[in-house]
Formats: sequence, structure tokens, C-alpha cells
Amino acid sequence: MRFFQRGMTKQIRQGKSRTRRWSGTAALALTLPLAIGLIGSSVAAAAPARTAQSGGYEEVFVDSSMGPIKVQIQWASRGGNAALYLLDGLRARNDRNAWSFETNAFDQFRDNNITLVMPVGGQSSFYSDWYSTSNLNRQPVTYKWETFLTQELPAYLDTRGVSRTNNGVLGLSMGGSAALTLAAYHRDQFKFAGSFSGYLNISAPGMREAIRVAMISAGSFNVDAMWGPPWNPAWLRNDPLVFAPELRGLSMYISAASGLPGEFDKPRRPVDFVNTGSAIGLEALALLNTRAFQVRLNTLGISATYSFPSNGTHSWPYWGSELWKARGQILDTLNAW
Repeated sequence: MRFFQRGMTKQIRQGKSRTRRWSGTAALALTLPLAIGLIGSSVAAAAPARTAQSGGYEEVFVDSSMGPIKVQIQWASRGGNAALYLLDGLRARNDRNAWSFETNAFDQFRDNNITLVMPVGGQSSFYSDWYSTSNLNRQPVTYKWETFLTQELPAYLDTRGVSRTNNGVLGLSMGGSAALTLAAYHRDQFKFAGSFSGYLNISAPGMREAIRVAMISAGSFNVDAMWGPPWNPAWLRNDPLVFAPELRGLSMYISAASGLPGEFDKPRRPVDFVNTGSAIGLEALALLNTRAFQVRLNTLGISATYSFPSNGTHSWPYWGSELWKARGQILDTLNAW
């Protein structure tokens, strides 16, 4: 553990939230940060018969209703059937999942009997099945990420020896709330769920408006195409505070830091100070959401593992560190050491 901590600075590249300057009223001080924040390849159709693969890294394209989706995979070291899905944040890229280059996730699990599954893409999607395409940015296809992650991708992974039932799902920020949503409604698939700096109280005052602005900022997506207008029941379906009873018995790791700058926050240039300021606001908002979710689970008598570091902002080095803290629980739950 001490070796990992000494090497953390070198192993994890500093991830900084892209920002715009804040303006407006005190209410916007909460809304705007969320808006700002939030070796070979193969084709899935050519997958071999169902056999367990031992170790190695691969990039595949898996067929879906959205078209081929790129997935980065590190196979279980000894051909085990467990898998951990790692979900990206609001500004997910189309070339790589940020877990693969902003953290040392591959190194953390390289010698364990668990397959890391990193889907690529899904900017502003909340990894949800949308009602329609977004009209603001002329989105070419309708997002169907829940279908992909719970039907199409597991069907492909099954052909490669990965279980449909021995899985965990973990994400940060947007991916944190999405991870809990997927696990709540697909308990047959996921035994573990983790949320790092997630927005887990979507029905809180101002949150729906904040998400609307955030999605415009991140790709000009119209939130009405996702869950409909704010009074639509789909908003409640995707609110962890509302569906919390469905999480009973699930192994969970929930974390959010204080927002106070910590060991990985070392701004030097003017833009660094702007980025750090945004990361402070985003993490403070995530902490408020996560604490409310904790109270909700406690009220229901549902247990979870919590981590609330006294320092840390909304940035990748802290999430890489939290992944290491959650690692033992993940491997124990999925019997994947």
C-alpha cells in the first residue's frame, strides 16, 4: 500500500475539469460548476466461440442499436468470469475511456482475475436509454446506453467467457449516478456498484436545471430528449435517492470529497486556478448530493461503504485513488482475486 501511495503521483496523470468562467447570481454558483464539469483492435462480430481469455488488452467494436461501440478491455489474468464496468464522466470522449489514461486502473487490476470493461463514448448520456435524438446538436442516433450495457455488451462478453451475472459497475460524476441506476434495475447482472463524486439527489432543488445547463455545455445536448421535461416520471426513475430501496443487499462503495484542494491540486498557470475553482464547486455539490443519499440509505437500513476524504476536488487523480480504496471490496464481492 505504501508502495502504491509513493507511486501514485507518477502513475496517475493529473486530470483537470474543463471550465468556463462563472457569472450571474448565487444560484448559478451551484448550477454553473455542474454545467462545466459534469495494441490492436477487433470487430465484435468476429468473436470466437465462448472461451475464457487469460490476460492481455484488447479494443473491440460491439454492435448496438447506436452502431458499433468501441470498448477497451483488459482481460482477467487467469481467465476468470468476473467483470468490472468503468463508466466515464459527462465529457466522455469518442476515442478512449478516460479511466484508461487518466488513472492507473489497468495496473491496479492487471494481476487479478477480473476483466475491466471500459465503454467509449456517451457524452452527456447518463448511460441511459433516451426518448429521442437531441435536436439542439442534430444528434444522428438516439442514445440507448442502458440497453447496450445490460443486453448487447453482456451478450458479446459472454462469447468471450465473461459471466452475465458476476459483474460490478462503477463510475465518476455522471457515471456515478448511472452506475447505481444500472445496478438497481439490473440486479441479476451486477453484484457491486460504485459512485465516485456522483450526483445522487437529482430531485434536489436546482439539480434538474443544473443538469440541463451542464448537458448544453457538454456537447449541446437537450435534456428533454433524454428523460423528457422535468415533471416526467423518467427523472424519478433515474434518481438514486428515489430508487434507493432497490439497492438493498447490493455491495456499494460511495465516495465524495470535501472540495477543499488536496495533494493533487497544484495550480500554476491562470487557467489552472480557474480549473481548480470549478473542481472545488463541482465536488462540493457532489458531496451535498452524496451525503443526502447516505441519509436516505441509513433511513432505509441499507448498508454501504462510504469514503468522505477531508481534501479533494472533482478531478481524476482523486478518483484513481478511490478506485484503489474500493479495489478489495470489488474483488471480494466478485470472487476475483
